[in-house]
Amino acid sequence: MSRSNDLLQDFYRTMRRIRTFEERVNELFVRGQSAGSMLHMSIGEEAVAGVCKAMQPGDTFTTHHRGHGIFIARGAEPNRMMSEIAGKADGYCSGKGGSMHIADMGLGHLGANAIVGGGIPHVVGAGMSYRNCGEKKVAVAFFGDGAAQQGILYEAMNMAALWKLPVVFCCINNQYGMGTRIDRAAANPNLHERAIAFGLNGVSLDGGDVEGVFDGAGPVFAEARAGKPGFITFSCYRFYGHARLDKSPYRDEVEEAEGRKKDPLANARAKLMARSTASSADLDEIDAAVDAEMNAAVEHAIASTPPDVSTMFRDVYAGSEPKPKPLRDHLSAILGEAV
Repeated sequence: MSRSNDLLQDFYRTMRRIRTFEERVNELFVRGQSAGSMLHMSIGEEAVAGVCKAMQPGDTFTTHHRGHGIFIARGAEPNRMMSEIAGKADGYCSGKGGSMHIADMGLGHLGANAIVGGGIPHVVGAGMSYRNCGEKKVAVAFFGDGAAQQGILYEAMNMAALWKLPVVFCCINNQYGMGTRIDRAAANPNLHERAIAFGLNGVSLDGGDVEGVFDGAGPVFAEARAGKPGFITFSCYRFYGHARLDKSPYRDEVEEAEGRKKDPLANARAKLMARSTASSADLDEIDAAVDAEMNAAVEHAIASTPPDVSTMFRDVYAGSEPKPKPLRDHLSAILGEAV
């Protein structure tokens, strides 16, 4: 796919928005103002934004529990995302999804999933629908290298290849499945080679180079749209532990320092300046604008209203079914009868 230095600057802005959003979500968590007890950040994985640019309007996707950045790259609004993570009523799922279960059909987001590999089979069903309806859409599953050890992935790859579905499996290999390094979990860490054996178009890309990701993903998506499903592995490095409270004692400082050299933001910034496409001042201006945007998103989420208890069962049961009564109503009725 064709690209330009201007596109790299757009990528830089998108990746900066992703990283700053993650940093602000982290602050929200530390302040005790996020919903739920877990938070997984994708800092170090921002170059996957290049894949999102290779997708077309109408393409759909699923994400894993580290999927905030992917959603932003596909057009999510930070205010609504931050509100969702804070458990507020104006969030994407009215505050019920939190960090790990955000979805929005309008943007093609078929849902994030906290179950490792849980979103993978969904895109097979979506891809079958597109093929049968003659729609030139592609369904994309984003997941981590930990999901590469799940049997559902191999069932999904086999079905996609057998039925020639417009599906792309995107494995973000950040080198660790929780605390286990990939070379201790897989005899062959070249995960895309497994996909080739199933008949998919398997490709391995440098997850620290957003331009390389965009260039490499384009042909895979073109073939998937024509009925040849694909599998892309992005080799990157997870900057922090598995979850916010994980201090990653299983990694030493030398390894972390070496891994952070793959920083996609630093690499993009260096390229832009080396090509004289943007000055340090230009990029600092982008950073400042993004800081202001994400600071405003945090304040918006904090000021937003929690969902009313009366909405507890909305979107859980079909509208034609009677709503279950909250336990407090049952108890009040029992206690009232006892009196």
